Amino acid sequence: MPVKPSTPVEAAPPGESDPAWPDESAEAQFLAGARERGEAVSATPTPAAEPKAAETELACPMPELDDLVARLPPAVRETLDELFRARFVRVTRLPRKTLTAAKG
Repeated sequence: MPVKPSTPVEAAPPGESDPAWPDESAEAQFLAGARERGEAVSATPTPAAEPKAAETELACPMPELDDLVARLPPAVRETLDELFRARFVRVTRLPRKTLTAAKG
């Protein structure tokens, strides 16, 4: 089955910083084509459509980065550095919902 090239999206003029996005009809056409090819199509919710997750965790201060890095065994730190050139740069709190979603 030949694949039709999609309609090109016009580039933004040099003075504008936001790129031109396809309109809803172009999105609908793309999704219809994907369904015809047998691809699984699911609409992903936009961040504005998702309700904010209420954090039930205590708002305790975050530990210092150096304290957390010191908890790692030296062999683990060396392996991370060797394999990934990983550098610890900040401490952030992740929502509980993010961690439980990764398990399932």
